[in-house]
Amino acid sequence: MTILVTGGAGFIGSNFVLDWLKTSDEPVVNLDALTYAGNLENLASLQHDPRHVFVKGDICDRALIDQLLATHQPRALVHFAAESHVDRSIHGPGAFMRTNIEGTFTLLEAARGYWSALPAEAKAAFRFHHVSTDEVYGSLKPSDPPFAESNPYEPNSPYSASKAASDHLVRAWHHTYGLPVVTTNCSNNYGPYHFPEKLIPLMIVNALAGKPLPVYGDGQQIRDWLYVTDHCAGIRAVLAGGRLGETYNIGGWNEKANIDIVKTVCALLDELRPDPAGPYSRLITYVTDRPGHDRRYAIDARKIERELGWRPAETFDTGIRKTVQWYLANADWVSQVQSGAYRDWVAKQYD
Repeated sequence: MTILVTGGAGFIGSNFVLDWLKTSDEPVVNLDALTYAGNLENLASLQHDPRHVFVKGDICDRALIDQLLATHQPRALVHFAAESHVDRSIHGPGAFMRTNIEGTFTLLEAARGYWSALPAEAKAAFRFHHVSTDEVYGSLKPSDPPFAESNPYEPNSPYSASKAASDHLVRAWHHTYGLPVVTTNCSNNYGPYHFPEKLIPLMIVNALAGKPLPVYGDGQQIRDWLYVTDHCAGIRAVLAGGRLGETYNIGGWNEKANIDIVKTVCALLDELRPDPAGPYSRLITYVTDRPGHDRRYAIDARKIERELGWRPAETFDTGIRKTVQWYLANADWVSQVQSGAYRDWVAKQYD
């Protein structure tokens, strides 16, 4: 028994692989193209673990996908691989169309060919698990109820539009071809191994370096925050027991404004790594808001709790403390991912 994971060297994917091998002896074949956000350092603890087979490759490479399926005969494909940063999608949408739409199409077609030829028992057991985002639902007003699985899709950025398209492809391959799929739409993840261009790690890294902490607009954009290992547990629950063709929202029940997140990070750093120059909040700098910035996301995660018994184990207070402590303890990891290209990107986006 084996599972095939795409994007397993990225933030959520690597946490999933590490978490999977902590809780299971079932091997993982891990396919990742190692673009800017894919980092094998995330998986250093598995370097000599025979349960982890890493393959560098592109999800748009149909021949490679076919070869991996034929060789390893996985019982499930868990699809994380995606371009996922909204700001990057605004500056360069083409990569998002290719990876998120064409790549998902390639995986679906390869999985369909593989699944169709399986013996009856293996065919019934196979799953294609597509990992998506709450951003496909668009933006909420302050008084709107959280996103449910029945909400219409209203993507507002090239990133969310490409993920919405991939969700629709997965649904269509189930209804047209019978491919046994499940989809999960998660809220904002945070935790270890998060590439430091996203909000929380960027604030930690910049604060420790004495750099400005850039906050878009008025900082009142609201997100639901989900600790990454809680997300991994939710994926495992859906993979094991989710109904075929269904979508499950995975959320943290933690709606927070961006500025409050930044101030919380500053307060934790004041406690854990005080700066002689003064409180880290002195570094907060408001910058021009990005185009099409959604105002509020919130996830209604009652369906997954009702059907599968999943709820997040971490509160935001416990999760954000663990996250800040991890970054303080892993300065070498941070320095390794901060390549010249990464610094150029941050300068381009926030200067």
